[in-house]
Amino acid sequence: MPQTTLSTPASRGYRSTTVVTRLNPMQKPQAAAGIIIAILLFAAIVQTANWTQGVLFAIGLALGVTLLYARFGFTSAFRRLMSVGNVQGLQAHMIMLAVASALFALILGTGFSFTGVTPAGYVSPVGTSLIFGSFIFGIGMQLGNGCASGTLYQVGGGASSMVLTLLAFIAGSVLGAYHFTFWMEETPSLPPISLAESTGLGYFGALIVQLILFAAIYWITVQIARKKNPPMMKPLPTTAGWKKVFRGSWPLITAAVVLALLNALTLTVRGNPWGITSAFALWGGKALMAMGIDVSSWGFFSGANGEALTQTVLADSTSVMNFGIILGAFISAAFQGTFKPKKIQPKVAAAAIIGGLLMGYGARLSFGCNIGAYFGGIASFSLHGWVWMVMAMLGTYAALFIRPLFGLKNPKSSDTFC
Repeated sequence: MPQTTLSTPASRGYRSTTVVTRLNPMQKPQAAAGIIIAILLFAAIVQTANWTQGVLFAIGLALGVTLLYARFGFTSAFRRLMSVGNVQGLQAHMIMLAVASALFALILGTGFSFTGVTPAGYVSPVGTSLIFGSFIFGIGMQLGNGCASGTLYQVGGGASSMVLTLLAFIAGSVLGAYHFTFWMEETPSLPPISLAESTGLGYFGALIVQLILFAAIYWITVQIARKKNPPMMKPLPTTAGWKKVFRGSWPLITAAVVLALLNALTLTVRGNPWGITSAFALWGGKALMAMGIDVSSWGFFSGANGEALTQTVLADSTSVMNFGIILGAFISAAFQGTFKPKKIQPKVAAAAIIGGLLMGYGARLSFGCNIGAYFGGIASFSLHGWVWMVMAMLGTYAALFIRPLFGLKNPKSSDTFC
């Protein structure tokens, strides 16, 4: 089939992540069903909670669309880097974090908000729980073949094994919530450290420091690519013109900027950055409460988390955003004609369950996942976000030796694409 790539010549050091080709037919019944469900759920959220929750649901829809159309990966980006030295994903991360940091500095520095809620970033302690939790999260996301955001958008996109990953993710989150007090009180930890507030740099000074770090990491990735000449990411099918917005795949860099903008918008609407995994602990906690197990005495379910147990999940901002991500990805997959669930192989199922458990438990210990801790933490100028990134990469490296035991393949330097 004839293809016209959108890539710049390799001599200029850039390879596109999309290619113009014939697309699958649109799955119109699924797309229509997804849109109807989204409209009804939006109405229910506004009626049950308020318009702010409805806006957050809409932001979740946009996040799901963006993640699926670009197949924007955190798990795959780390795996490609650690296995063969492919840096395309990490470079997109650096651009995303740079844009988000600039926006967060402006929002946090001025206190700007659309809803009157004073914005606050994610700044968490640096200690044993963070180090261990992010390390096992790194292992888990490689076994589960998806991080927190990846699990949600792949569930919406029709990846059958990710349903198991999500269920195990919820179970692991509940277990982490049960052990939360021990890790917080019985293990050594430094206090939360903000590059903006703890150092006296202020948000402008902290932004300059982080932009230098992003530029340095980006430069290092360029050197790695030149030295290793790794296989490139397989380009995603797209189309030309305006149709690519709704039918084709999006370039990775475009998605990186959109994700940064949506995270900043989330901060101005609800007062906190985008997060995912606290909702998993809430869903699991509610399930246990329904079975007669009182989880309200657990340390994790104190304050706002405890209050959420007594309310509908439609009043929980993280939950409604998660619902939006799944639905947004489902609608997008239907528009692309790619919603085709497949049979799950036993070994893959086992890896999905183990990976989900590790991610759920690790996320509770490390104050979040690849979104709340890594993306939101670094954009909030928190040291814990940088530590999370390093430890998750080390966990990824360890997982490269575990994945083959479950029949999962790692990229090889001899591959044409990875």
